[in-house]
Amino acid sequence: MSQTNLVPVKTELLGIKQQADTMTKIFFRKFMKNKLAVLSAIVLFIIISATIFAPLIAPYSPDKQSLFEKLSPPSGKYIFGADTFGRDIFSRLLYGARVSLLVGFASVIGSLTIGTIVGAISGYFGGWLDGFFMRVVDIILSIPQIFLLITLVTIFEPGVDKIILIFAILGWTGTARLVRGEFLSLRSREYVLAAKTIGVKSYKIIFSHILPNAMGPIIVSATLAVGNVILAEAVLSFLGLGIQPPTPSWGNMLEDAKNFTILVKAWWYPLFPGLLILITVLCFNFLGDGLRDATDPRIND
Repeated sequence: MSQTNLVPVKTELLGIKQQADTMTKIFFRKFMKNKLAVLSAIVLFIIISATIFAPLIAPYSPDKQSLFEKLSPPSGKYIFGADTFGRDIFSRLLYGARVSLLVGFASVIGSLTIGTIVGAISGYFGGWLDGFFMRVVDIILSIPQIFLLITLVTIFEPGVDKIILIFAILGWTGTARLVRGEFLSLRSREYVLAAKTIGVKSYKIIFSHILPNAMGPIIVSATLAVGNVILAEAVLSFLGLGIQPPTPSWGNMLEDAKNFTILVKAWWYPLFPGLLILITVLCFNFLGDGLRDATDPRIND
């Protein structure tokens, strides 16, 4: 190809790059204007970093017991106090965050994968495939989620891997509907029709042309879903159906503290895991709101 023929191609590529740079700047400018979303991102970064470096930060092993210091109040030795077995609450919160966040992220990745594939196939091909997948979604949504969740957890012995699998299996329906809606609106765009005309295979059109343009709402949905899964795991563990001791999680730390005597005499025991659940879920929700506003072209910056 001659140098002259390369000029239009280089110009077009430069224009695409400049457009991408502009969209990125607009996204960050919109996101930075949402102070709650920015603060939430910072708080989540601190929590996740503390989780990663838990062995370096935790002053004690999460399983180390001191029966002579049961339910010790917050002090220089135990900054968040001690639990019913004399274990350091702060250390257990750090290691419990590993479990709670692992369940949240892994479950959402699993449900996101299933929901994206189902929604993409349903929205792109339509017809009987669309009807079949959407009826499956309707059936799953017609069953009370908490009842189905408790039933599955009761059938299978609770464990981190099983909890993640159950949340992933039950959580993909919302993503499937969202992706289906995006694909229904995008499959008739000019670039998709052009790709079909020149014979591009369907799977390439789905994953290379349409899906990248539908990622904004998917990412927002995933961010909100992580907080919901963390809260659901905490509820299950509080009921004794989630992560089982001695493995620490924020939920089963609350389960240990549901005794009325502990609530009265050792208020610090349920306070700190409850606060961490509240702060983390709120931060994911605020972050999701910020990402939604930043990716919505209808909202002026």
